[in-house]
Amino acid sequence: MARTLNLVFSLAILMSLIFSSTAQSCKSYAFSSNKIFRACNDLPVLNSYLHWNYDSSSNKLQIAYRHTGITSSKWVAWAINPTSTGMAGSQALVAYRQNDGTMKAYTSPISSYQTSLQEGKLSFDVSDLSATLANNELIMFATLELSNTSTTVNQVWQDGPLSGNAPQIHSTSGSNVQSMGTLNLLSGESSSTGGNGKIRKRNIHGVLNAVSWGILMPIGALIARYLKVFKSADPAWFYLHASCQSIAYIVGVAGWATGLKLGSESAGIQYDAHRTIGIILFCLGTLQVFALLLRPKADHKYRFYWNIYHHIVGYTVIILSIINIFKGFNILNPDEKWKNAYIGVIVALALNAVWLEGYTWYVVVKRKSSETAGKMPHFTNGSNGANGYGGRPHQGV
Repeated sequence: MARTLNLVFSLAILMSLIFSSTAQSCKSYAFSSNKIFRACNDLPVLNSYLHWNYDSSSNKLQIAYRHTGITSSKWVAWAINPTSTGMAGSQALVAYRQNDGTMKAYTSPISSYQTSLQEGKLSFDVSDLSATLANNELIMFATLELSNTSTTVNQVWQDGPLSGNAPQIHSTSGSNVQSMGTLNLLSGESSSTGGNGKIRKRNIHGVLNAVSWGILMPIGALIARYLKVFKSADPAWFYLHASCQSIAYIVGVAGWATGLKLGSESAGIQYDAHRTIGIILFCLGTLQVFALLLRPKADHKYRFYWNIYHHIVGYTVIILSIINIFKGFNILNPDEKWKNAYIGVIVALALNAVWLEGYTWYVVVKRKSSETAGKMPHFTNGSNGANGYGGRPHQGV
């Protein structure tokens, strides 16, 4: 018993040490170069920390930007944006380890989202720029002579992959689109603009399209294909089908519109395949709505051709919708549970379709057998020969 208690206490102490070490803030960090910074801030994403000294009389800002969890195949950047809260217009400090093992630290003015972090002069002077990389932690040091008299600055921080010695575009989802905010250099107060509004719009866009094009549309198709087999469901199946598809189209158009809005607000960030499929879906869905208004009557000579068109376009919309939703998952990069939940819904609908396909074929075949049996002639005794089988009558002895 005592041994068990000792083991429990030992594990508790070990866990407390682990949690305390992983939960360390910037305030407990000591620089190996014995540099001291009076203020620091734990940045909310990308495992980053900013330390600084600010002289309000001279507008000089001495910074140390730390980015942990970094390998030699990544670049990091920290920037001040004098004009807005986003990436475009940022005046960046960039650093990474080159192929020969030396560190490269330089300044890069970012004029648009389509940047490759070219070296250039910033809108303010920078001195003492250097960088170190050790134990998967990259630290940049610099002194900035700010021209803006405001003590609140817009800051942006980022990381991304390297190809040789060339920085490549960073991820456009998750934490990499939330790494921005404001910082008061005197009070140390910070807020994260973090693209929360844009993230919210992306989530709304994803939910609307997944529910409409990815769930309601397939359900509407199942209703049309399988309920109409049952005579008791006529004409209710048609109204259910039309209602389900109409709701799906309206919600889907709302989701499509949020996608257009996101695209207009994200200059330089494009998902060509996702965007193209979305436009095709909108066009095909709109065609289906107008086709419903032009639907010929059941006995019309063009109804056969209309049915072929309606089925082909409908199933094309469903297939493209599912493909595009998974492309959307790859862009949004949400928790795996959301993708698994959608996969579960699609699998459930597919299993129901398989079961209903078999059952409705059974109903149709049985109904046709009954109708065929009902159309066969029924004979009575003597109607076709005395013995009812067309034979001649038996002669008496």
